[in-house]
Amino acid sequence: MRARAACDHAGMTWHQVERAQLAQALEAVPPDAPTLCEGWQARHLAAHVVLREHSAVVGAGLVVPAFAARAEAAIERLADSAANEGSYRDLVARVAAPPPGWHPMSWAGELTNVVEFFVHTEDVRRGAGPTPPRTLDPALVDVLWKHLGGAGGHRLRHSPVGVVLVRDDGLRRRVRKPRAGFGTVVVRGAVGELVLFAFGRGAAADVTVQGAPLDVEVLTDRLPV
Repeated sequence: MRARAACDHAGMTWHQVERAQLAQALEAVPPDAPTLCEGWQARHLAAHVVLREHSAVVGAGLVVPAFAARAEAAIERLADSAANEGSYRDLVARVAAPPPGWHPMSWAGELTNVVEFFVHTEDVRRGAGPTPPRTLDPALVDVLWKHLGGAGGHRLRHSPVGVVLVRDDGLRRRVRKPRAGFGTVVVRGAVGELVLFAFGRGAAADVTVQGAPLDVEVLTDRLPV
């Protein structure tokens, strides 16, 4: 209830807030700015967001391996068309706009986009090197923490090592139980930093990983820090 109350006060849901943050981050950099997404500049990330919400092929390519190559090609084509400043600004304006009414993201945005837009905002902000974390609304922190229970566990589903996330106020969440022969690793940090870790951006996040050396090695081989 805290998160919804805060959003209602501003007249926006949290995925709308984070969409605006992502658009602002993209506006603040040139089209060829580096991001935390390997091989992608800012224009590629913007193209990904736009096509994720406007192209059935790209949407399918995110979850169906058979469509992945076609999705990547479509993203590359749109990114190539936004290589100059004017066309890039037009593309960023499309990122800022909501998806069409026919697209599932138009009604499932809060469920699917809060973490997506938060992570991509940090992909842009931190792409050129260390950058201080944003100051997050406590209600947004609660929303991100809630999503870590599902999205974080899904991201770690192939890890043989158990994982417990501990936020900086001491709250804990087990997102992965260890398989036989492995122990549990504890990852500590602010909630936003834990989200980045769980989504493979640990090398740019301020987290501490604790556990038996072999377990830490196994986990950080999958999710580098």
